[in-house]
Amino acid sequence: MPMPAHIEWTDSDTNSPDFSARWHSESGAVAPRRVVVADDTTTAATAHRLACEGTALLWRGDFHGARQLLAAMARRVDRKTPPPGRTPADSFHQHRRARGHRARVLGMLLVLPDRGYGLVGERGLTLRRAPDVRAACRAAYGPPGGPTAVSLRELLGVVGAHEWRLKGVPVPALGGARIHPHYGVFSPVRGEYVDLVARAPLPVAAGRDASRPRTAFDVGTGTGVLAAVLARRGLDRVVATDINPRALACARANAQLLSLEGVVEVAAPGLFPAEGRAALVVCNPPWLPARPTSAVDQGVYDPGGAMLSAFLGGLAARLAPDGEGWLVLSDLAERLQLRSRERLLGEIAAAGLRVVDRLDTVPRHPRAADAADPLHAARAAEVTSLWRLVPDSF
Repeated sequence: MPMPAHIEWTDSDTNSPDFSARWHSESGAVAPRRVVVADDTTTAATAHRLACEGTALLWRGDFHGARQLLAAMARRVDRKTPPPGRTPADSFHQHRRARGHRARVLGMLLVLPDRGYGLVGERGLTLRRAPDVRAACRAAYGPPGGPTAVSLRELLGVVGAHEWRLKGVPVPALGGARIHPHYGVFSPVRGEYVDLVARAPLPVAAGRDASRPRTAFDVGTGTGVLAAVLARRGLDRVVATDINPRALACARANAQLLSLEGVVEVAAPGLFPAEGRAALVVCNPPWLPARPTSAVDQGVYDPGGAMLSAFLGGLAARLAPDGEGWLVLSDLAERLQLRSRERLLGEIAAAGLRVVDRLDTVPRHPRAADAADPLHAARAAEVTSLWRLVPDSF
């Protein structure tokens, strides 16, 4: 088993000996090779230059000063915006590269929570006016394992995610009940795809035989919001699957909070349940065929469209007689020229499936109206669809 990565640094102000600490990055960033101690005297220009060179800055001083330095570094990074691409795909890839560079640079400002995830200071790295982040870190990272260096940007994301977890996201399709997203699990803030699942007509197989439980699979359940909607629509049994253990824990917790644990069954990690067929199989895969760069990105980006292909390829074998598969998918990838409609239809046909209906809706999220977004044209024209699929022999 490989040893955990570490960072090393020297406190030159006090002539202290070399120190080291574990390194943790949810985005999979490698541990920086060079680390210097920074404090309230460090300027944004110096911090930005060092970060661009690959040198991390381990913060010692006022916590709010660290946040201000991070914001100042972000302003410097954002001064350089990529020019428009020749094609929508070029613009998308340039935008992703710019966001990746931004994340790498801002990820170089580090803090060192102590053995219990406190920010009281470890090894002389006192953080004045630091908030209590212990509960948020335990929820995201699990039990503490000793002082571990993390980027301040990631830590702020962990704290923000924990606040959303406590507060929850109201879902109109659930009568205003709240879904509580966990860290690293995509939040159902875009309600249009949820509404599609709430209003699509249930297949005949879901109500034909009253002597057998009406079963649905929610493939790639995430927070479990679609599983909850299906349960509220009267399905007797909804099996929720996901490859992400965090998502499974999140879906299980939300089912309990909604008093649906008797209907929603959370399966072991995997794309489909280990066995069985269902009258309805629903999947809302990541919409863009690109590589994710963080844990939450996995809800948006699907490298090479692998999950989409796997769902379509395995769907027919998982449907009960007269059953349907519901594919919930945005056409944003098509508008960005990352995937063609012909390719999608070709994959559906190659999987032995055919389309019996399609329900469409338009986005309601703020980014669709943000003219400053480099991908505005595609976002403004985006359509999200629920494709009703059946085996071609049906």
